[in-house]
Amino acid sequence: MKHRIDIRGVMIPNDYKWYYDWFNEDSTCPADVQKILDAYRDGDEIEVYVNSPGGVIEVGSEIYTLLRRMKENVKIYITGEACSAASIISMAAYCEMAPTALMMVHCVSGAVRGNHNDLEHQAEVLRTADRALCTAYMEKAGMTEEEALEMMEAETWLTAQQAKERGLIDAVMFEEEKEEKQPLVAGPLFSLPSDEQMEKVKRMIKQTDEPETNGASVFLLQQKLNLLKLKEN
Repeated sequence: MKHRIDIRGVMIPNDYKWYYDWFNEDSTCPADVQKILDAYRDGDEIEVYVNSPGGVIEVGSEIYTLLRRMKENVKIYITGEACSAASIISMAAYCEMAPTALMMVHCVSGAVRGNHNDLEHQAEVLRTADRALCTAYMEKAGMTEEEALEMMEAETWLTAQQAKERGLIDAVMFEEEKEEKQPLVAGPLFSLPSDEQMEKVKRMIKQTDEPETNGASVFLLQQKLNLLKLKEN
């Protein structure tokens, strides 16, 4: 059985869900994901479809953890955008990305008021959060912490192909793998003569009536047969 999880709209804490639902706005909270996972049974498959601008980092981390625990049974498909915390979720398991989709990776942001001590403290909190979240990219793509943080600092936007090249996704959706076709042979490479070839040889055999020239005729026929095969190829 397949279970579908939609990561749509902003990612919010559970107790904000009623507000977005009342306005009929797309949103995703951890309880939405947990509800689907509660119906999971051994052998089931989980498909996650992502189209989200991101949201609260704690929510992204929680959903990432829920999906990561079931990694072997989860496939993620980025259909629109996977930005900010939504890109973190996309690192949880096998992931494909639509060729028209976008991924955006950036540093954690927040607001703070107070004196210079408060601001300096908040800056360190944000740097710590960046180091925590970048582990998702490191684990998925095999990046170093420096490489992941550099990507986040630059607010990096990626196409599906660019995300694949960096190892952040496993495949581009609808991408056709080119398979090299090999001929099926049993033993040495050969081909049976065509009906037309056999008819030509039959006619030549009928033209050989003289017994005393049979030896020469057989040799001549063999040479002609080889010539016919070459022409057919």
